[in-house]
Amino acid sequence: MTTTPIERSIAFAAVFNFRDLGGLTTTDGRAVRRRTVYRSDTLSRLGAEDRDAFTALGIRTVIDLRRPAEVASMGRVPEWTQVVWRHNHLDHPNWDHSTYTAEIGVPRWLAERYLELAHHGKADIARVVGMLTDDDHGPTVVHCVAGKDRTGLIVALTLDLLGVPDDQIAADYALTERSAPLFTQWVRTAFPDENQLTPPPFYTHTPAEAMLMTLHGLRHRHGSVTEYLVGAGLHRDRVARLRERLLEA
Repeated sequence: MTTTPIERSIAFAAVFNFRDLGGLTTTDGRAVRRRTVYRSDTLSRLGAEDRDAFTALGIRTVIDLRRPAEVASMGRVPEWTQVVWRHNHLDHPNWDHSTYTAEIGVPRWLAERYLELAHHGKADIARVVGMLTDDDHGPTVVHCVAGKDRTGLIVALTLDLLGVPDDQIAADYALTERSAPLFTQWVRTAFPDENQLTPPPFYTHTPAEAMLMTLHGLRHRHGSVTEYLVGAGLHRDRVARLRERLLEA
């Protein structure tokens, strides 16, 4: 059985890109276990009005991929969530120094950034994927600021290890674009003096092609996503453990 994007998305007052990975299907006919791993934009915006809905998910661990400066500026997940907060910043070059032109296009520009992230942050990425194999963490949510780039890459690699086909991985990544108008409006309201200009397209768009190009690039360089992650430090037995934990029987 498959699920629709709407069924996997969970609405909160000021968290716009929260969804369950459960229900996605693998090439061998299995399904990702529901209510086990979620992806999101920053959780520091959870408010008191979100308490019942968030608590009902039973989340025990939050993996925060943001830079230390972003955590300091925006804050951590609220204390009332009573989760274990795991901060694991993914090291990568500052993307503001990477030139974007219409000739390059959004898919290619994003794929190049994601491949840079996969190279520079490989040890951090392997560590985060490894965390998802641990039953002690319980239901877990992975997030960054927008839940788009860093979270998008972690989720894509995890889904590949589980055997989810590329078209579903890319489609899940592309869903983030639906939250872009709300997220952009929140940024402009929260930081009125700093965000008067229209953001460049790579900030708000998540074309499926970008993730397809990223997966292709990793396989071209490393043979497979599995070999990339093993080379980055993920123990090979963790791959089997990930499938055992995150896939329905």
